[in-house]
Amino acid sequence: PGRPRGKLTAEKVCKAVGHLLPENAIVIDEAITSGLMLGPFTAGAPRHDLITLTGGAIGQGLPNAVGAAIACPTRPVLALIGDGTAMYTIQALWTMAREKLNVVSVIFNNASYSVLNVELERVGAEKVGAKARSQLDLNGPVLNFAQLAHGMGVHGVRTTTAEEFVRALEHALATPGPHLIEAVVPQSLSGLKRKLLPWLLRSLPSLPPGVARALKRKIAP
Repeated sequence: PGRPRGKLTAEKVCKAVGHLLPENAIVIDEAITSGLMLGPFTAGAPRHDLITLTGGAIGQGLPNAVGAAIACPTRPVLALIGDGTAMYTIQALWTMAREKLNVVSVIFNNASYSVLNVELERVGAEKVGAKARSQLDLNGPVLNFAQLAHGMGVHGVRTTTAEEFVRALEHALATPGPHLIEAVVPQSLSGLKRKLLPWLLRSLPSLPPGVARALKRKIAP
């Protein structure tokens, strides 16, 4: 894919990763809803290994990046992490700085536990009160992951446009040591998509295979 332009979105981050991913990289994917387009955009990228969340608890992404960098110190490690899951194990940044690990961490900051909103829709509990809904909101106080990274000795930058993100990723991949790039993006699944995805997941087993695949590609490629 070519270089993305304009206001930053999760899809454009994935497109930039597909454009810039180096040969023999180790990609840690715990981007959750923000990583829906990672597969399509890295399908034609140079050969790389992918370590991804397979289900269950979240929070393993940053520690996995630490482990990958220690085990394979000559290989570039790129960790794509959601903001909610990053807060489970944010202290891994300090370990990256302490051990001088070559890890580039990309944090998708959409200010929400977005996947949990999907789960509420899935179980029919989406009509909750404002107090309950606020528990899935990461807006108050606003998280600044670039500043958190600086506080733990990791070079960090905050990006809001695709051009800023591409420049930051190019610099991080070319410069030894740990780096964090905060990607400020809107939620990937909201509105009608958020409502349709749980229905699709429930309905997939009973739909004709061709119809199921087409619907899945349309809602969550």
